[in-house]
Amino acid sequence: MLYDHRTYTCTPGTLKKQMALYEKHGWAIQKRHLGEPLLYGPVETGNVNSYVHIWVFKDAADRSQRRAAMQSDPEWAAYLKISAEAGYLISQENKIVVPAPFFKD
Repeated sequence: MLYDHRTYTCTPGTLKKQMALYEKHGWAIQKRHLGEPLLYGPVETGNVNSYVHIWVFKDAADRSQRRAAMQSDPEWAAYLKISAEAGYLISQENKIVVPAPFFKD
């Protein structure tokens, strides 16, 4: 099992706009390729101008295959263009996490 933990930071005051833009233009496409995320939500403490999503994959090959399919999807490219033009995002941090040996989900 592999967890892809992503944190995106928005310009102050634009988090709700970014989330609405993603819901309208990106959510369905991303779910179609990556499946249902374990978590997708805004941060409530710490940097409140950010949101996190966590996707679960069988292994690195599964993640790579799904993400490659998404990156080659013209609808995803259109969403990325819309998001870039909006200019709400200022940073992105990705972490790949694997469960501890004693953790059973």
